[in-house]
Amino acid sequence: MSVQERKERERAHRHRLIIATARELAESHGWDAVTTRRLAERIEYSQPVLYSHFRGKREIVGAVALEGFTELTTTIRRAVADGPAGRAAVAALAGAYVDFAERNPALYDAMFLLDTGLPFADAATPAPLREAFEALLDTLGDVAGDAEPALFVEVFWSALHGLVALTRSGRLPPTEAPRRLDLLVERLAGR
Repeated sequence: MSVQERKERERAHRHRLIIATARELAESHGWDAVTTRRLAERIEYSQPVLYSHFRGKREIVGAVALEGFTELTTTIRRAVADGPAGRAAVAALAGAYVDFAERNPALYDAMFLLDTGLPFADAATPAPLREAFEALLDTLGDVAGDAEPALFVEVFWSALHGLVALTRSGRLPPTEAPRRLDLLVERLAGR
């Protein structure tokens, strides 16, 4: 292995380490606890090394969000991989989505609530975001009825996100979350 290859491998390792450490710190203590100084201390590299990978916290949160979209895509595809169809597939997808958000609150915040600068529904939208949308479209497009499939996915995704956000914030009681999810699936995906 050449010196250049070794340096590239070490750089890629540091890059992954920064993302993993930021995510772990956010899940443990919240995103306010994620600072470049604290990250540098945790990964045992100087702040300039951190800045050689990312321009600042916003880019780090964006990298965590991209990782999250990849994981969400995998979660959605697994939920419907066993062959449920129609309403059963939509219920499996919706349940997996809500479970993902509940298991990864800081990651979910990075993906949807924090300013990452990641463009949605745009020519510059990164591949992990497009792939998550496609995973939703693959299942939800089948139940869109006479609605435009992409528009239907946007509405369904918005409703799912709203349920997650309002439940997490305590504005909707969590005891009724399963019934709300069932109602959403029933109304938007048919019986």
